[in-house]
Amino acid sequence: AGSECKVVGDIPFLVAHLRDDHKVDMHEGFTFNHRYVKSNPLEVENATWMLTVFNCFGKYFCLHFEAFQLGKAPVYIAFLRFMGEDNEAKNFKYSLEVGGHGRKLTWQGVPRSIRDSHRKVRESHDGLIIQRNMALFFSG
Repeated sequence: AGSECKVVGDIPFLVAHLRDDHKVDMHEGFTFNHRYVKSNPLEVENATWMLTVFNCFGKYFCLHFEAFQLGKAPVYIAFLRFMGEDNEAKNFKYSLEVGGHGRKLTWQGVPRSIRDSHRKVRESHDGLIIQRNMALFFSG
């Protein structure tokens, strides 16, 4: 949702646009658990899950999660983008975790600004990259 959207405006306008026009999930707070579910996890070659926006410390962030090919390997990537300018995004840090069956992968980073496209972030591998076989293992 919104990954190819060309709408521009100030942050309150963009948040309202994402909420009202794209029906994105909205969350409040600085921590949350999210479970991504597909009916058949083997059919997610180029899947993009619904964008999640959350308000944390009075600022807005977008959580992205999608499948793509890294070379010939099917992988997933999860990353956070800050709804604001790059110089302000650098004031924040975040952590993403995925796990199951007694194992956990963790990514810690600085969110990129929404001024960087989600494609640019994905292509720079600036996020938690999960190999498909590990994701299937985590999912049980």
